[in-house]
Amino acid sequence: MISTYIKFIFTTYLSLGIYASAEALDTENSVKKPNVIFILMDDMGYSDLSCYGAKRVKTPNIDRMAREGLKFTHFHTAASICSPSRAAFLTGGYPQRAGLYMGINPNREPHWFLGLHPEEITIAEQFKKQGYTTALVGKWHLGMQEPFLYFHQGFDHYYGAPENMGHSQVFRDGRDVIYQKTPLEKLNTLYTERMVEHVNNFKDKPFFIYFAHNYPHTPYKAGLKFKGSSRDGVRGDVIQEADWGIGEILKALEKNGILENTLVIFSSDNGPTSERHSKPYRGTKYVSLEGGHRVPFILYWKGEIHPAESDVAVNAMDLFPTLTELMGETLPKDRVYDGLSLTPLFTGGDISRSEKEPFFYYNCENLQAVRVGDWKLHLPRKKKQIPFWAIKKQKPIEKAQLYNLASDISESSDVAIDNPALVVEMLALADATRLKLGEFMQRGSEQRATGTLFPEVPIITNTADWERISDKKKGRAKTEFKPLHRRRKD
Repeated sequence: MISTYIKFIFTTYLSLGIYASAEALDTENSVKKPNVIFILMDDMGYSDLSCYGAKRVKTPNIDRMAREGLKFTHFHTAASICSPSRAAFLTGGYPQRAGLYMGINPNREPHWFLGLHPEEITIAEQFKKQGYTTALVGKWHLGMQEPFLYFHQGFDHYYGAPENMGHSQVFRDGRDVIYQKTPLEKLNTLYTERMVEHVNNFKDKPFFIYFAHNYPHTPYKAGLKFKGSSRDGVRGDVIQEADWGIGEILKALEKNGILENTLVIFSSDNGPTSERHSKPYRGTKYVSLEGGHRVPFILYWKGEIHPAESDVAVNAMDLFPTLTELMGETLPKDRVYDGLSLTPLFTGGDISRSEKEPFFYYNCENLQAVRVGDWKLHLPRKKKQIPFWAIKKQKPIEKAQLYNLASDISESSDVAIDNPALVVEMLALADATRLKLGEFMQRGSEQRATGTLFPEVPIITNTADWERISDKKKGRAKTEFKPLHRRRKD
């Protein structure tokens, strides 16, 4: 009887020990999954950082990440405006493929009822499959109607100003409105404090934080300590203040002993509004010149990524497969992805992308340029194809224009007449892509649906085209339209 009891006790303790060991092993394995912080600035140009050539601002913390990590000089966003660019980062597909190719504005009648389709799979949802805690701090801009909100796209936590400040300055913590009008001079401090708080709270389990800063998109104000700190006006001041905030986040990672287990990604959604901040490239936000698409991109993971400067051509769609591989998840099989994993570059290897693989510059529905290697062809376009946000910055093009970016980074010398065969070949690429990803007022065979509250209402980009259709066709999009604020007529 006693021996049986002893055997029972021994077996029980052994079972508990095995269970405890297994639990400890599971915890250890989960901790080893890398944390990820994705910092996305708004309207930051290629030369806005000192590590990318800025002379009037100092960004020592971002410079540190560039120096100790992988700094890219040939990174392209998928769009030169906010909403489509963000859709591409989060879904791994061209915005046209993901159905979100227009800028979403809650004050614009043709668009207020649209957003990122709930059936799109975001990178946050991928992280959720692997048990990560997920948070969004900052700007969303992918639809503010309930079905399109961040909580339905994989994010556990939200904090920030979700819209363009020019559309709405409401600031939220979760679903609660904290400020009806965001205190712009406190924005950097508010974001920094919440990011540090998240790091402190999430440190014991793997986490993904998408930190989508609203700056240096206008309007902006610098905090008291940073007013006049740069030699580039208020815009430079807020960039330096944002750099300070990033430094505080790095300190929090170090303090909690998880810096070596955290990948920090830094980039911008599109180019700046002034060519002064996109040098040596020409063009700005809204256009398909290099200055609208080529922005900083840095991958920093202390001890895991070999420090280097890379001129390999990479783009926004590469983020999804890269992070999917790192977290140990697989790519969904029911959709096409336009990027590939960059993990071989972490240790000096090569990625599988051919130099001849094309990159397509869409501006809303209009395919405006194709790049193959160093060759970039600007396609013919009519005035009606140009989206309304670019109409003051772009002109119609009657004949295709060809540029060699290796010798002409400002896209100033058209050499189409000297390379007729190449022009024909690249025009054929464009035609094939239009069939798949669409063109102005023309759906493509591989385009997924745009998120909409009203499936019966036509999706039309340009306001002028919207005004031409009947009120009956506009239907609920018109009758239920309640803008956040009315613009003054002057």
